[in-house]
Amino acid sequence: MPLASPRPESWIRTTPAGLYCEPGDFHIDPLLPVPRAVITHGHGDHARAGNERVLATPATIAIMRSRYGDLAGGSLQPLDYRETISVGDVTVRLVPAGHVLGSAQVVLDYHGTRVVASGDYKRRPDPTCPPFEPCNCDVFITEATFGLPVFRHPPDRQEIDKLLHSLSLFPERCHVVGVYALGKCQRILALLRRAGYEEPVYLHGALIGLTELYESLGVPLGPVLPWTEATREALRGRIVLAPPAATTDRWSRRLPDPLVAMASGWMRVRQRAKARGVELPLVISDHADWDELTATIDEVAAGEIWVTHGREEALVHYATQKGYRARALALTGFEEDE
Repeated sequence: MPLASPRPESWIRTTPAGLYCEPGDFHIDPLLPVPRAVITHGHGDHARAGNERVLATPATIAIMRSRYGDLAGGSLQPLDYRETISVGDVTVRLVPAGHVLGSAQVVLDYHGTRVVASGDYKRRPDPTCPPFEPCNCDVFITEATFGLPVFRHPPDRQEIDKLLHSLSLFPERCHVVGVYALGKCQRILALLRRAGYEEPVYLHGALIGLTELYESLGVPLGPVLPWTEATREALRGRIVLAPPAATTDRWSRRLPDPLVAMASGWMRVRQRAKARGVELPLVISDHADWDELTATIDEVAAGEIWVTHGREEALVHYATQKGYRARALALTGFEEDE
């Protein structure tokens, strides 16, 4: 009589350092430095410095090297999408997550059971990274950053058109757009180009390094310039991208009559936009919204849904109502920002 496959919770579990795969002896996106880590993508709350051995996609490794230098990891092993590798007794495969360049879901096969850890993901097309690939599994570990029904993101083109329309209405004002350095900055650039905007876009210095890295990895983003290369008057009617915190600090006073915009899924919440002094909220997210989260749960057809870092309760309730076994992992240490 064949042996039953081991229950997933008997070999993959949460520890103080994060999600741990026991038969492979590695953590996924560990919260603390560990001997062996599989990293889903390069954002700092998932790809931390100081791990001894790191497995990730080549693009994620390049991002970690750019951000951390020698602290990126004692050894860095690239694994291409869909390539398989044995780590201990577990077969590991990385498939695109559609979140940022290099982002991956971690597919784990162990004694006939498949667990997929999604990392962060989105489902809509993004010119800067490969699209999310659904993977049938027994357990799907999903993020829930926007795991409430109120979060339904509008089409990206609609939000980019809002920015370009504002630029035409207020040609004397510099439009400074708050974007995160990894992923959001490059995506906004690519969406502007796709919408036909061909003018140079000016960048805050904190955004230049990763933008140049994207270009070196084959992602065309059109003409970009450091904002310091333009005179104050030359920035009127131009778009400047900057880290969110810079849009309202003393730096922004150097811009001519700045109109502050912010590109984030959190701009759906008016109180957040108002509190941050945002005049033009742009609801553009690098995470799946409620409809995309629930559709993905149905698409991967997993018997069990584990929910982490976000609005866990609502997504657990949805999955339970649909007949899935669902629970919250309650991992801490992952940020709300995107």
